[in-house]
Amino acid sequence: MLLKHLSRCCVVAVFTLLAAGCETIPAQDPDTVIFLVRHAEKLTGDDPSLSEEGKIRAVLLADRLKRENIQYIHSTDYARTRQTAAPLAEILELDVQSYDPRDLPGFARILRGQKGRHLVVGHSNTTPALVEALGGMPATAIYEPSEYDRLYIVTLGADGGIDSELERYGSLYQPE
Repeated sequence: MLLKHLSRCCVVAVFTLLAAGCETIPAQDPDTVIFLVRHAEKLTGDDPSLSEEGKIRAVLLADRLKRENIQYIHSTDYARTRQTAAPLAEILELDVQSYDPRDLPGFARILRGQKGRHLVVGHSNTTPALVEALGGMPATAIYEPSEYDRLYIVTLGADGGIDSELERYGSLYQPE
């Protein structure tokens, strides 16, 4: 009787250990992934807000990135960039951290040192330059009057490798 009870206990213990070993542990991304965009369409004037089209694009950006496990959101301290970041920040319940667009090498060092997944919202002149400062692909200039749909993805590998790609996002983009 005691032997039968011990055998049953051993079987339960083995199954418990096996079940514990089979639990899924969320994978940790050892890479730093940085998503970079120019602010969405804007009105005119000093420190303009987003236009109605820009507000739609900001929501489309949030929809594109909401499943990317973004941990940090960075924006220059302008209405149009903060408003572009706002829909994703609201969905993910994250604060938007300001950065100085006049010191891109310094900001690139900060991003390299802050492991995780980031969204950076900048401008037509700063976004391609920051991609390059991070070691990403040399970027052609963004067409200032009408190009708002670039989404750069720069991956800083734990092994020191750097990968970058360019996507277009938003239903407002119509391929030629």
